[in-house]
Amino acid sequence: MLHILLSGLDLGGTFVFAISGALLAVRHRLDVFGVIVLSFAAGNAGGITRDLLIGSIPPAAVADWRYVAVSAVAGLMTFLWHPAANRFRNDVLWCDAVGLAFFAVAGTQKALLHAVHPAMAALLGMLTGIGGGMARDVLVRRIPTVLRADVYALAALAGAAVVSVAHVLDLSAFAATLVGGALCFALRFGAIHYGWRLPAARPSEPPPASDR
Repeated sequence: MLHILLSGLDLGGTFVFAISGALLAVRHRLDVFGVIVLSFAAGNAGGITRDLLIGSIPPAAVADWRYVAVSAVAGLMTFLWHPAANRFRNDVLWCDAVGLAFFAVAGTQKALLHAVHPAMAALLGMLTGIGGGMARDVLVRRIPTVLRADVYALAALAGAAVVSVAHVLDLSAFAATLVGGALCFALRFGAIHYGWRLPAARPSEPPPASDR
């Protein structure tokens, strides 16, 4: 039952993040191939990195055709119907929050199944959630959202930590996955709806021209 849940969360998160990557690609006027590439990067970079680090080779995104198919479908849908998708970009933002929750808990559970220490498993769960967004932003030469003041990585880490703590306490993995995902989404909800932000660096003088 847990395996089916984790597989569903992983594919659902892949689809949602692939849409976010495709939307960004369309806004940067990439061609259809570029849209699909950015979709795949956004939907799978975090999971691929996690799988390589825990020794799950080949990574699921490479070994399982469904990940490529889901990413390609999301990219093509957004490319063909991006005017409609753009009108619902706020809904996509909420879906992105759901995708972050999916990936954070699923990534942590997969790391734990590979006998990774619970503390490191939580970090890998966070990496699963934020990795795709970082790859997406870097590919279009944008400062990754996770490095700015938005409550994003912290939300993923909080959800992942619930799963790891439940594992240490020998509590239900299924319940921990649901609670951890809900906590991650709740924190993202607060960040999106109420503007919660982490303190940002405030340099006393402007950066050199070469860093701008």
